[in-house]
Amino acid sequence: MELNAKIPVGLLESKWKTYKSTVKLVNPANKRNIEIIIVGTGLAGASAAASLGELGYKVKAFCFQDSPRRAHSIAAQGGINAAKNYQNDGDSVYRLFYDTIKGGDYRAREANVYRLAEVSANIIDQCVAQGVPFAREYGGLLSNRSFGGTQVQRTFYAAGQTGQQLLLGAYSALERQVALGNVQMFTRHEMLDVVKIDGKARGIIARDLISGKIERHSGHAVLLCTGGYGNVFFLSTNAMGSNVTAAWKAHKKGAYFGNPCFTQIHPTCIPVSGDHQSKLTLMSESLRNDGRIWVPKKQNDNRKPNEIPEEERDYYLERRYPAFGNLVPRDVASRAAKERCDAGYGVGASKMAVYLDYASAIERYGKVEANKHGLVNPSKDKIIELGKDVVKEKYGNLFDMYAKITGENPYEVPMRIYPAVHYTMGGLWVDYELMTTVPGLYALGEANFSDHGANRLGASALMQGLADGYFVIPYTIGNYLSNEIKTGHISTDHPAFAEAEKEVTDTLNKFISIKGKKSVDHFHKALGKIMWDKCGMARNEQGLKEAIEEIRALRNEFWSNVFVPGGLDELNPELEKAGRVADFIELGELMCKDALNRNESCGGHFREEYQDEDGETLRDDEAYKYVAAWEYLSASESSLHKEDLIYENIKIAARNYK
Repeated sequence: MELNAKIPVGLLESKWKTYKSTVKLVNPANKRNIEIIIVGTGLAGASAAASLGELGYKVKAFCFQDSPRRAHSIAAQGGINAAKNYQNDGDSVYRLFYDTIKGGDYRAREANVYRLAEVSANIIDQCVAQGVPFAREYGGLLSNRSFGGTQVQRTFYAAGQTGQQLLLGAYSALERQVALGNVQMFTRHEMLDVVKIDGKARGIIARDLISGKIERHSGHAVLLCTGGYGNVFFLSTNAMGSNVTAAWKAHKKGAYFGNPCFTQIHPTCIPVSGDHQSKLTLMSESLRNDGRIWVPKKQNDNRKPNEIPEEERDYYLERRYPAFGNLVPRDVASRAAKERCDAGYGVGASKMAVYLDYASAIERYGKVEANKHGLVNPSKDKIIELGKDVVKEKYGNLFDMYAKITGENPYEVPMRIYPAVHYTMGGLWVDYELMTTVPGLYALGEANFSDHGANRLGASALMQGLADGYFVIPYTIGNYLSNEIKTGHISTDHPAFAEAEKEVTDTLNKFISIKGKKSVDHFHKALGKIMWDKCGMARNEQGLKEAIEEIRALRNEFWSNVFVPGGLDELNPELEKAGRVADFIELGELMCKDALNRNESCGGHFREEYQDEDGETLRDDEAYKYVAAWEYLSASESSLHKEDLIYENIKIAARNYK
């Protein structure tokens, strides 16, 4: 299959406007006869379901949680980007576009990224209209703060719970459509396969997670809004239920997988504390807005942080990257932290952590507040008290979360942080219309590869999810559905549904029947260790080759020695996990293949063989300026297809944040 990105012709700034003005439409009477299946109800899925329901389509929405409000989107803390230029600091649609392309190390598609920047301003207006309580300045204007990879303030936020507030806005819009009868909601359901008829996506096979019943659902189009696959590493900042199953089943049915090795390591996470952990906790990147990151200048320094004088501290990001300082992109900050810890300057019991310090910010804010209140020669204690109040207002819930987890007061002592797996830039390959290589099958939000290249800038995940759901798919899906009006209702009695259901049932029965001696979690942890050690923050040829062989051996052992208790026709969380881990194992091998194929370093993909004398990434634009789109052939065989990336509006250069 030849990849066709369907990028509109014309000037970059007019592509989306022209597309919307000329795209095929479906009239209101016909929309009532067209059924759309949406899998996943986080920001992308909930906004898409609400928007398509509002347009008059018949929508079925599925989530494996007991409510769409529990989608992992709620975990996003720091904010959402938009090119509003409220601060009058030089921001623009083009600058957001440029920062995103550069931040992604020139491995993203220009047209998609510009569209994302273009509709970003609309997202804020939409969410304000829904009642999302964005932070505001004293005069009532919406507040902004800085995030990594930029030199402007364009991040809108709601304290440290932006994702939750945005999801509540999308959820309210979704529930309105449910009440009107335009959207039918299926909670506690997991999609286990895509059904294709005559090459087109025509429905899904889902399992009711309470009763265990296997169900058939038909539709004229299927939208996958199921998030990323960071849990392939076992330990990540993702919710424990986050998985790749929906995307992977689509991949096995013909949807190409784009750039699977592009994994984001977030620099601001609470460090691993022991083998007992099942997930890691993210401390928002917004904390780098005011916090300063440092390590002792002396190796293996065991003093408490407040005992180390200022002149003996290495603010290494400010030293290495003076232009951006603590706000360098995530991949740059993560590698810098790893380098300092590997060199023996790490802190904490494990020595695999660095400090995130708020003392300077507290003092700075305290002095500003003292001036506001007209205080003359205030004491240092009063300044600190006032400064803490300001920090609490901006980041209080994040500080509380850190204190509960670590037992330490971050207002008094620096936080300890270390990089961890967070977001995945790879995902199902989609064209400009967000359609995969399977006609009628779409992927939105983190489930697709389209907007971030090799590294995602902070506060852009929420932006992409809502852009895709509210402002992109309502237009682009009509171009496909306008040709489906004559199809009529799709019956689930079609042999394709029976065949897909049998495949699903046979696989579930296989899990139950193995009766091995090792738990599902045993295999998940084993896979995660392989992936982190050999396809994590740093990769090399030998390690990737070893990882591929180790994963293949692990897969063989899994299918012969896993133990899944319970039965099929009941609530069985271990059975759910077994299916997800089986998919993670196959995905893990593909990720290693993709990383092995890409003989360069770019963004989150850091090959140790390809770095300059300062430890920065060395891209190979001549050989690897493309999207790697992998076609599934078998569990261990894939075929690589390439979408060349053409830059007509941005001059490619080495990323420089110094």
